[in-house]
Amino acid sequence: MHMQVKQNDALGTTNRGNPCDSGLCTLCTADCKGKCETWLASLLGRKLLYPREFGNITSGSANVSATGIGYHALRIAGYPYGAQGLEDKLSTDPDDRIFANVDITTSFGNEISTNCRLPIMTGALGSTPIAAKYWNSFAVGAALCGIPIVIGENVVGIDKAAVIEGGKTRSAPELDRRIETYLRYYDGYGAIFVQMNVEDTRNGVAEYVIDKYGDKVIIELKWGQGAKDIGGEIQVTDINYARYLAARGYLVDPDPTDPAVIKAFENGAITSFARHSRLGATDLNDTDQVRESFMGEVARLRQLGFKRISLKTGSYGMEALAMAIRYAADARLDLLTVDGSGGGTGMSPWNMMDHWGIPSLPLHARTYEYCKVLQERGITPPDISFAGGFAREDHLFKALALGAPYTRLVCMGRAPMIPGFLGSNIEGVFKPERRAELAGHWEKLPSTVNGLGNRPEEIFAGWESVREKVGDNEMKNIPFGAVAMYGYADKLSCGLQQFMAGARKFSIDQLRRSDLLSANRETEDVTGIPFITDAQNDQALAILREE
Repeated sequence: MHMQVKQNDALGTTNRGNPCDSGLCTLCTADCKGKCETWLASLLGRKLLYPREFGNITSGSANVSATGIGYHALRIAGYPYGAQGLEDKLSTDPDDRIFANVDITTSFGNEISTNCRLPIMTGALGSTPIAAKYWNSFAVGAALCGIPIVIGENVVGIDKAAVIEGGKTRSAPELDRRIETYLRYYDGYGAIFVQMNVEDTRNGVAEYVIDKYGDKVIIELKWGQGAKDIGGEIQVTDINYARYLAARGYLVDPDPTDPAVIKAFENGAITSFARHSRLGATDLNDTDQVRESFMGEVARLRQLGFKRISLKTGSYGMEALAMAIRYAADARLDLLTVDGSGGGTGMSPWNMMDHWGIPSLPLHARTYEYCKVLQERGITPPDISFAGGFAREDHLFKALALGAPYTRLVCMGRAPMIPGFLGSNIEGVFKPERRAELAGHWEKLPSTVNGLGNRPEEIFAGWESVREKVGDNEMKNIPFGAVAMYGYADKLSCGLQQFMAGARKFSIDQLRRSDLLSANRETEDVTGIPFITDAQNDQALAILREE
C-alpha cells in the first residue's frame, strides 16, 4: 500500500491530518491554518514548485520508488530532443522553444467548442453548506482562471426561497446567484455546468435554466460519483428545516416526523438529520432499458434548447463505464467525466469512501481502452474528463497522458476549494465587519501567513496579476479566495508547462501514453504502460546494433 508522508521538508509543507494519495489531508477543514502543498501554493503560486531557502540548501528526491497500483506508480517520461506541437507555431530557435511557450489551453465539445485556459475543471459544488458559503471565491476564481465550474445537484431543492409549483421551478435565488456570480467575470474561457439528479428533474430545474440562461449553461446528467454509490447528502441541524426538506420530497434520515425521533432530538440524543437524494434508474432492469431512458432524456434536454450536455459517472465497474462511454458517444455529448474512487466529498459515508468502487487509475486506464475500441469501429468517443484524487501538476500530466488523446480536462474536487477557504479566512481578518458573511474563521493572521507579509499585496503572489486583469476599480469586489485560487492555478500551470516541456510536448493535444512509464509491474499490468526499463528498449537496442 502506498503511503504519503505528512511533511515535505524540501517545500516546507505539512499536513495536519493523514494525507491521501492526492497530498491533501483526508479531512480538510475550512479553518485550517496550514500548510499543505495546495494551501501554501494558494499564497505563493509558482514559487512553491521549488525547494525553500534557495542558496542555502541542496535537496534530493524522496520518491523514486513505488509500490502498489495508483497514479503515484506512474512516472513522467522526458526526452533529450524534439519539440512536438511547435512545428507551425514558433521558429526552431531555442529561444522560442522554452517551457513558458508550452500551450496548456484546451477545449472540449461536440458541435460547439468550449475553450479553457488550463486543462482543469472543478468538481460539483452542490447543496452542501460549504459550497454555498464559499461560492463567491470558487466561482470568481474559476472565471478569472478561465476554467469550468460545476454547480452540483439539489441546489434548488434545498433553497428555502425557491418557489416550486407542480413540478416547475418558478424562482431559484440561490441557483441564480451561483450562475450570475460566475458569468460576471466569464470572458469566453471556461463554462458553468448545472448538474441534474432525480429531484432536480422532478422540480423542472432544466426548464428553469434554459428559459433564463439559454446556451450560457451546460447541463450535466449525473449517474454517480467516485466517493459513494448512493445519492447526494447533506446534514441539517434544524428539525423544522428537516421537515421542510422531507415535504419537498427528499428522504430525510432519521424521520423528523417520527415521535420517537422528535423526543430524542429534544433530549439532545439526535442532533442532526441527513437529507438524501434518490438512486437513479431504480425502475430499469437491463442495459437496453438504461440506454432507452438515457437517450430519451438527452433528446428531451435538446428539445428544451440545450446545445451542450455532459454526463458525470462514478466508479461502478466496467459495464457501467462502457455504457457511459458508448451512450455519451451515440448521444454526441460534449463531455464525459469519469470519477474514480480515491477522491472525496464533504458529505459521504467514511467507510464507503474507503471501500467501494474502482480506484481511479484502473478505471481511467479502462476508459482509454474502451474509447479506443469505439474509435477503431469508426465511432467518435466523447471528450473525457478524469476525476478522483487530483491536486498537483504531476497529477494533471499523468491523467491527461494516460487517457490521451481522449482526455481534455482533469476534474479536481477538494483541491480548488482550499484557496477559497484560505482566502476567506485572510479576508475576514482584514475586514472583521464582514467576517461572518465571508465565512472567515480567523481573528488574526497565523504565523504561517504573516510570515509572508502583513498586507494582501504581500501575502498573495497572484494579487497584482488579478488586479491587472480586472482593473483597480473592480479589484475591491474580488474575493480574496478568488485571488488565492488564481495563485494555485498559477502553480499548476507553470508546473504542467515544465513537465510538458521536458517531455517535448508543447501543446496538450501532443500528449500521449508513451509519455508515461510504470514504476512497477503491477501498474504495467493494469494500465498497459510499459515498465520503466522496457519502454523504448527496442529503440535503444537498435541504436546499439547500428553498423
